[in-house]
Amino acid sequence: MKFAIEKNVLLENLNNVIRGISTKNVIPVLNGIKFELTEAGLTLMASDSELTIETFISKENISSIDSTGTIIIGSKYILDIIRKMPSDIIYFEMQDSLKIKIYSDFNQYNLNCLDPSDYPSIKLTSQKDPIVLKADVLKELINQTSFAISTQELRPILTGLNIKINGDNLECLATDSYRLAKKNIKIDTSVEGDINIVIPGKNVIELEHILVDDDNVYMHVFNNRVLFQYKNIKFQTNLLSGTFPNTSNLIPTEFEIIVQMKKNDFLGAVDRAALLTQGKDKNIIKMKIENKEMIINSYASEIGKTEEKLYVETEEKSNIEISFSAKYMMEALKTMKEEDLLILLNNDVKPIVIKSVADESLIQLILPIKTY
Repeated sequence: MKFAIEKNVLLENLNNVIRGISTKNVIPVLNGIKFELTEAGLTLMASDSELTIETFISKENISSIDSTGTIIIGSKYILDIIRKMPSDIIYFEMQDSLKIKIYSDFNQYNLNCLDPSDYPSIKLTSQKDPIVLKADVLKELINQTSFAISTQELRPILTGLNIKINGDNLECLATDSYRLAKKNIKIDTSVEGDINIVIPGKNVIELEHILVDDDNVYMHVFNNRVLFQYKNIKFQTNLLSGTFPNTSNLIPTEFEIIVQMKKNDFLGAVDRAALLTQGKDKNIIKMKIENKEMIINSYASEIGKTEEKLYVETEEKSNIEISFSAKYMMEALKTMKEEDLLILLNNDVKPIVIKSVADESLIQLILPIKTY
């Protein structure tokens, strides 16, 4: 293998593919990035056996190809080496099957490599009729829901993002039992048969980082895995086994108190009240609504207390006092794009539901916390 490539071209692809490397890899060869050079171009692959990311750089984007070949370069230093190379053109030359020289006109590195024959055979097969989504839509879908994914391994299924497709309706849902985020969108082409999959949370967040514009993303769903094709990138992840809990009955459909207010006013008040409780586990603050007035307050015995008043649009008879996690509330509010919000309530033990006045496709739900 011997070739030359522009630094920026290689860096862009390495930055994407290296997301497939895990610090917990138990198979040594999977700590490397597979470089496979053919006459058609350069394929880079990284995998932790659950997530595989592959990018392809066509020969038109490679400065020169003198000889082809395959080698596994350790991922620990390669990104920093390429980033800090002083030249815009970088040369790669395989010394033997387990050594590579990476050099420019001004410097060189000689690296020991891993044996390509030890690398597992990973198939990234696609389907004839994939589901087509716009990258910016998928990115927003993940961004508005993934924060509610559970980080606790006690219920493994909740550590993933649930995607359901029925006809032309796609529903994305995440919950950690204390809060829930749900987003619905319409897709361009109706899908035959129901799709109900759960993608590991850590993997779906890596996918969100890769998506940068409004190009098409082609989603290929299989029994135990899903493949996303985007530009020159293939992103394949295993699915979590098991059935995601039915949460439809957790979201109330009727509400005794409906409050309309500005997102930034509410977010600012919650943020300021949270300052005194941010060291606490649940970061609890209290909200009281009475006579079209909202009072947000918090108390920490060793620090003091704070109180803030907001005027809101609601019925005169609206009266409630409810406590909740400021952290959860702020994370939910930050996903809302529109400024006009609806805060929907029943009593101090029923869920708090947050929607946009203009767009009801996104629902955020937070369970209140009893403080007595």
